Amino acid sequence: MAKRGPYGKGIERREQILDAALRTIAERGYLATSVAELAEAVGLSQGGLLHYFGSKEELFVAVLRRRDETDVAAAAEYTPEAFIDVVRRNARVPGLIELFTHMQAAAADPRHPAHDYMRERYRLGIEGFSHSLRALRDAGRLPAHLDPDDAATTLFALADGLQSRWLIDPSFDMAAHLERCWHNLIR
Repeated sequence: MAKRGPYGKGIERREQILDAALRTIAERGYLATSVAELAEAVGLSQGGLLHYFGSKEELFVAVLRRRDETDVAAAAEYTPEAFIDVVRRNARVPGLIELFTHMQAAAADPRHPAHDYMRERYRLGIEGFSHSLRALRDAGRLPAHLDPDDAATTLFALADGLQSRWLIDPSFDMAAHLERCWHNLIR
């Protein structure tokens, strides 16, 4: 049931903007998408669109958050296989990989709106993945020597690096490479 009143309408409008931005960036690419085009796609002025987010950078961080929510919802479990499947699906949305890579670089500046998002994304992602790996290890499904925290950190860093490489050479199969590295890690 939709919320009523101006607050509910604002939330609904924000969701429409995020859906349109996610689609457009996925299809056209981050660098080929302007805020003016996104605003036009949802029937707003550029200023009207930014009213819902504060700035262009905050809009793009919100798009990445939405993408993360979609990825988490698509994964039945937080397993290495599910993680690799997310990387495989990401190859079908190069514009979102492009956006992520640009925002990741910009996040090195603590003043950038993506900084806190990236820190929280890594903290939560590695925590959740590590917890899952620990449960798999304790159930005897992974080698006893595997350190879940190190493995989760390594796989997140590797996936991000592979995405950067893939942007330069889209013929590179990042999911297959990540899968081989995972199998080498658990030997």
